[in-house]
Parts: sequence; C-alpha cells; structure tokens
Amino acid sequence: MLRHLRPVNLGLRSPSEEIWRNAFRAPWSGANSRRSCALHVMARNARNEGGGDASSSSPRIAEGAARNPGVPRVVLKKGKVQMFKDGSPMVYSGAVDCVVGKPPPRSGETVLVTDAAKQPFAWGVYNQDSMFRVRIMQMEADAERDPSCFLDMEKLIFSRVAAAVELRKLLGLPSCDTNVFRLINSEGDGLSGLIADVLGEHLVVASSAAWVEKYRPTIEAALTAATGGIASITWRPSVDILKDEGLSLQDPTDFLIDLPGELDEVEVVENGVRFMASVSGQKTGFYADQRESRFFLRSLCEGKTVLDLCCYSGGFALNAAAGGASHVTGVDSSGPAIELARANAALNGIDPCRSTFIRQDIKNFLSHSVAEGRSWDVVILDPPKLAPNRKVLSRAITQYRRLNALAMKVINPSGLLMTCSCSGAMTQSGNFVSVLQEASKQAGRKLTQLRYAGASPDHTLDVSYPEGAYLTNVLLRVLHSTSPSGTRAGGQSDL
Repeated sequence: MLRHLRPVNLGLRSPSEEIWRNAFRAPWSGANSRRSCALHVMARNARNEGGGDASSSSPRIAEGAARNPGVPRVVLKKGKVQMFKDGSPMVYSGAVDCVVGKPPPRSGETVLVTDAAKQPFAWGVYNQDSMFRVRIMQMEADAERDPSCFLDMEKLIFSRVAAAVELRKLLGLPSCDTNVFRLINSEGDGLSGLIADVLGEHLVVASSAAWVEKYRPTIEAALTAATGGIASITWRPSVDILKDEGLSLQDPTDFLIDLPGELDEVEVVENGVRFMASVSGQKTGFYADQRESRFFLRSLCEGKTVLDLCCYSGGFALNAAAGGASHVTGVDSSGPAIELARANAALNGIDPCRSTFIRQDIKNFLSHSVAEGRSWDVVILDPPKLAPNRKVLSRAITQYRRLNALAMKVINPSGLLMTCSCSGAMTQSGNFVSVLQEASKQAGRKLTQLRYAGASPDHTLDVSYPEGAYLTNVLLRVLHSTSPSGTRAGGQSDL
C-alpha cells in the first residue's frame, strides 16, 4: 500500500544540497567510477568514527538518566545484558525482566534500558506489542558523541539522516552515471525499521516499525532537508509487519493514496544503464542491492549467451548486454516484470535480435530447457525470498538445491553461474555454498567458487546485528563431470 506526498517545497538550498540536486539531474552518461572494497568497511564503521570505547567515556547515559528521573526503564534479565551492551540494537521480549514507570510507557515512547541492577546503559523506543520491545537508539559511545540527541527522537532522526547522506557521498552516490541507491538502511544507519531508496529525484520510504509511522512527519522533513534535490516522497508501509507491531489500521485510507500516473514510473540510471522503475513495484521499486554484482557480471559476458532467471526489470540481462553479450534471455513468472524488462531493453537501445524476455515459471522453463538440450554460457539465478524465517529454512534449502541443480544443467562446459539468496535465514546460516555443492552432485557438475558477495555497500550493516545481513551472491565456474550412470548429466556433451 502506498502513500504519496506531493512534491515538497525545498526552499533555499545549501551548497551541499545543490551538489545533490546537480547529481540527480546529471546526464545519463559518464565514466563509471569503481569503488574499492574497502568502502564496505567504511560503510560498516562510519557510525562509530570519533567515538571512543564506552568504558573510557564519560557516563552520559547515567547522567542523562539522573536528569530525567521520570523516564520509564526497561530492566533486562540477568544473563541477557551483555549482547546489548556489546551493541545489538534490538531488545527482544524474552530479554526483558520488567518495565518500571508510572504510568507505564506507551508504544513509541522513549525509555531507558538498564542492566539487572537497574543501571541504565542505553535508551531507545519502546513497543509493548512488538517482539522487539525496545529498538535501541543510543549506547554510551553514541551519547558521548552526540549528547544533544539524548532522549530526543526528532534531533536524532535529523542527525542520523544527515549522516547517512554524507556516507553515501563518501561512497560516490549519487554520481553522473548512478542515481538509484539505498539512502537509509535500517539498523545499518541507526534507524531500525526505516528504509529509504533514492530513485532519481524521488524517494521511496519503506516503514516496518511503529515508531517510524509515529515520526513520519519528522522523517519526511529530515529527508527533505538533508537531500535538497528530492522532488517527491512515496511512503510504503509494510502493513503486515506493522500489524505485528501493534499498529492500528482502522483507517486504511491513511496508507493508500492513488499515485498520479506520471509519477508511478521514474527513469533512473545505474552504472550507465537506464531503467524505468515503478515506485509501486516490488520492494521499493528497484533492487539496488545487486548493483555491484550486476556491474561485475558485465565484464564477464562479451560474446556470451546469457540467461537471467527471475529477471524482474532485466537488471542482470541488460548489464550483460552492455558488456557485449551475443544474446540475453530473461525469464520471470510476472507479466508486468517481463513488460518492464522489455521496455528497459528498448530504453537502452538493445537490438531486439539480441534479447528475449519470457513469462514463465523458472522451474518449468529450466526443466523444458534440460529436456530440449538448450544451454547458455552464463546463467544468473536470483529467486525471490524462499526462506522468510528459520522455521521454513529446511523446505527452502530443498528448493534452492533443486533450482540450482537445474540451472547447472543448462550451463555450457566451463560456463558461469551467478546464484543468489535474498533470504536472511539462508545467508545467516552460512550454508548456502554447501547447498550449492549438494546441487552440483545432483547435476553431475563440479564447481569452482570465483566470488562471494553480499549487498552493495550503500546497504550498510551494523556489525553488532548480523541479522541485518540477507543477501548472498556467489559466482561459480561450472565444469561438466560424468554422472554415476556413466552418461553426461542433463544429456549434455562436453563437445
């Protein structure tokens, strides 16, 4: 469901805002600047720059708590405290011993987080209805670095949004050849439950926490002030998740406002490739998390035949074409996705003879391709989330194994497979490569791992919260080997 904000009055812009505005309006051309992998480390650690070890800092949290005796306190159970002192930002319900305060805190209010001895060491936003009772906003080092934000959500939101903008500038975003990227990445930018993606001159915000809805006007104002070049904001609440957050949805019109047709699709550019992105489409309208992997793939495809499975808007296929692929084939079960991919191919001037986009279930497509002996030099497999939680991981592993085994069977000898999982449960288990090894045995193939990657660096991660990692992208060379029956697996020949 969508809520669209009319173009905002941006007013006077500071020099930094003008840089952003010019970058958004830059021509669809220019040399691509490669980012060093060291930027992953910068992105991960930027929030901690300038902050010393909490044990050597002045006791800002304790001092602030003493000045605010009426603030409710969430007391943690003995034995459950250390992980949160170590930086984990999500206090789950099972870690809470009791809540002290008269009246007790309401959802969305700020609270102090204390150890079992009731000594405060952090503060955050409370939610009695959520499995995450408190989303921690400041630890000791944070409060030492930015004391003006103590217990002040509005100041903190403005500060964290501005920091996120500066970090993206460090990463070279936006640039003359890329203006679609992740601006706010939840815990990675210290704003748990808030996602904001830049699509050209537009912002798409995804909300998955009740506090985000409560502070929506402040978030909109902070985003507008920090970017300057944004023409509009589209708000996309994750309604099912927000129900689990205890958010009342009695007035559904608050979450659904029809978008003007001309604003439903916007043109963006990623590493010089142009796309039409739908702000009402999947996720926030564009999968910016695979940007680095799409660009890497481009260098491998000259003169190759390429198959892009679950292609959506054609991201991998179009990058392969840009890299000189002789022919690209995109497959997706969604009709609108296939139409969007075709439109994007035309937008980039790709010869129709070099591209084919097919609406079909990928399992059926692969099974028929194996039976008919069709094969490609490079295959990309980027399925939707098969394991939304750990409870279904076992079933998802079976699906990953079957799909990857089929994909391996349609790869030419010594061809390449770029295969992905966007399921956090799969990525965090660390077992994806083992699943691929099992799939190779089923397919009668031998694998060589060439690359292992996650999301692009603008998808920042809090290293104290590994649960934020969800994407795995693995590049493999696939060698044909003799199957147990003595025949070539999949009926393919090495000749």
